[in-house]
Parts: sequence; C-alpha cells; structure tokens
Amino acid sequence: MTTHIQDQILDRRELTAALVRALERRHEVLDAVVDSADHQAAVTTVAELLGTSATNAEAVLGLKFSALTKAARDRIQSELENLDATLEWTTVDRPASSGAHFNLRPFSTSPEDAALFATRSAEQLDENGAPWAEDRIGAERTAGLGRIEDESAAWFVAEDVSAGVPESVGLVFGELTDQEVNVAIWIAPQARKKGYGTACIKHARRELAAEFPGTVLVVRAKA
Repeated sequence: MTTHIQDQILDRRELTAALVRALERRHEVLDAVVDSADHQAAVTTVAELLGTSATNAEAVLGLKFSALTKAARDRIQSELENLDATLEWTTVDRPASSGAHFNLRPFSTSPEDAALFATRSAEQLDENGAPWAEDRIGAERTAGLGRIEDESAAWFVAEDVSAGVPESVGLVFGELTDQEVNVAIWIAPQARKKGYGTACIKHARRELAAEFPGTVLVVRAKA
C-alpha cells in the first residue's frame, strides 16, 4: 500500500472512529453542544471530548438525526472495522499519525537545529559507504540554509507538542526542482514507529504548498 493511499484511508478511519465515539457518547456530545456559546466553541469542545480533530468534530456536529438509529450506528461501526482490516496499522498503533498535537516549524540556524541535523546526517553514507564526516555535515547544512535563503528549498523541524513543551522528533526537507518539490522525511530514532512520518506528510502538504504554490509534491524517500 502506498503512503498516499494509507494516508487517505487513515483520514477516513479517523473520521469514522470519531463518529462511532460520538454516537456512543451522544448524551455527552449533546450536553457539550447545548452548553457551548457558539459554533466554534462547540467544535472545540466536541474535538476535546472525543479526542479528534476540529475537522472531524465539524462532521460530528453535521450528523443528521437519521444517523442515530441502531441500523445507522451498526453501519458506521462496520465501516470502521472494514477500514481497520484494510490498514497495515492504525492510529491506535501509531497515535502520532493523526497529526494532532503536532507542528512543523521552519528549520533555523539555532544550535538545537544544527544538532538535530547532525544526528540525521550521521545516518547518511558517502560514496565509499562510510558515515558523513563532520566537515561534510557542516557543508550540507550550510548549503541547505543557502537554498532556503534563495527560496529553492524549505526545511522544517517536526515537533510533538502534546506535552506543552515542543519536542523535536524529526526533519522534513522540501527541495524545489523545476515544478516539483521533492520531499524527504527523517524521524529521530527514538520517535520511529509511532506515526510521526505520516503526520509529517499531512502537515508538509500544507506548508510546502504555501511555500511553493503551483508545484507538485513528490515524496521520494526517507531522508
């Protein structure tokens, strides 16, 4: 299964799961909506109540009364089970893949970002199969910062913000070539197999589309 297809199914799965939770907790959802000052407040409250995104909370608020019947609830539950059977893994297995409590910020010249880039670059091999030397790591970082300045590249630091204090968990590299933006993603060793790669792709689409409008994003490989 390609990353793009997996991502689409995951999004649908998260929406369906949110609907199932909303129907299971329909009395709490109704109370939350009735007690909300306005629509936006209701969206925020329902999203927090169900542990889902604002987009999915909007879908919950748009549910028709006909969806509250047992037959309709069974149909939605069946769809969720079918989606789970299709996926190689779900957000239950890799919770970060939902993209919630996650952020991409521009790569900077800070010592912290330099150290993160050095950690990533230590996994890169030269033409002789040896890890990059320290001088090459520095040269690659300097060249990358130059391309960012020239607006032919956009690099981002992936952050988990669930604990309130941002934790750097990876890097996203966007390199402009003609009308394509080649996207490469690196996740720090301690953060792998948790869904951060999928979250990076979701957020990178928006960020890179803003940086390079009218281009095609191509996820080539891990960085």
